[in-house]
Amino acid sequence: MAYGLRFKTARDLFMACPAIARDMRTPPTEQRSIEFCRDLLAGRVPEEAITFCAYLLPERAAVWWAHECLSHLTDLFDQTDHELLALVRDWVSEPDSPRHRADVSAAAATPPTTPVGWIVLAAAWRDNSSAMASTTALQPFPAAHAVNAGILAGLARVALADRFSVLSAFVEMGIQMAEIEAQHQSADAY
Repeated sequence: MAYGLRFKTARDLFMACPAIARDMRTPPTEQRSIEFCRDLLAGRVPEEAITFCAYLLPERAAVWWAHECLSHLTDLFDQTDHELLALVRDWVSEPDSPRHRADVSAAAATPPTTPVGWIVLAAAWRDNSSAMASTTALQPFPAAHAVNAGILAGLARVALADRFSVLSAFVEMGIQMAEIEAQHQSADAY
């Protein structure tokens, strides 16, 4: 199923999204994207596997992945973050809904100060990249950057003893989503 990924190799992703090099230091290889991601997880800076997944996934899928990751950390968030997670959930299920778009846009109007705030910002940037262009001029692929920031900020709240197992679970979830996306792309090609 990896043949259907939108970026077959790590180098393909880095070539298409040069902004990823600002968020991670490991150089790309000719490895298939999923293998590269798993090697990142097993490497010196396993957090880079989160970054790689954030850029590997299509934007809407990346926002959903981030929502799912942060939904596992809800005991670390306040009521406002719970409401924002629900907002993101609703937006992902109906991204073309004018109400959801307006709600996400309004929530994203304030700078992100929490992990969930970054995910809301990612949804807003994905949803209306032309309107957000002035705020993202220095960061190409802003939704991926915001997804990465949100998940890593959430991960930073996890107890140190549990952090690697949570990180691993998040990466595996991202890999599964990438494989599902690849299957959908392959099915659409027929």
